[in-house]
Amino acid sequence: MSQKIDIESDIIPGVATGLSGGMGLTGTVCGAVSGAVMSIGLVQGPAENKQIWYQNMTVIQEFRRRFEAEMKTIQCRELIGVDLTDPELFAEYIESETPKTVCVPAVDTAYRIVLELLDLDS
Repeated sequence: MSQKIDIESDIIPGVATGLSGGMGLTGTVCGAVSGAVMSIGLVQGPAENKQIWYQNMTVIQEFRRRFEAEMKTIQCRELIGVDLTDPELFAEYIESETPKTVCVPAVDTAYRIVLELLDLDS
C-alpha cells in the first residue's frame, strides 16, 4: 500500500505488528481491517474541519460494509474459528491451512477495497 500512496517509512511495518491475530492475538478486529483503516487515514490525512472529518469517517464505514459483505465479519476469531490466546490452539493454527485460506484472502480483500475506495486501483 505504501508504494501506491508514495509513503515510504520503516516505521509503518512496526506500527502494524500488534494488529496480528485481531490485536495481539486477542481475536478482536481483524488486523487486515485495522491496517486498512490506518491506510485510509494515511491517505486522507487529518481533517481540516468537522465536515471533512465526517466525510472521512464515511469512507471507513463503507470499507467496513464492503469487507463484512465479502468476509461476513470483521472479527478475527469469527473469521478463523480459533482462540489464539490459547498457546496450543495458536500452534495448531500456525501449522494449519487457515492462514492461507482465511487470512491471506482477508488481507487481499482489505487491500482491494481500500484501493477502490480511494481510487488508487489504476
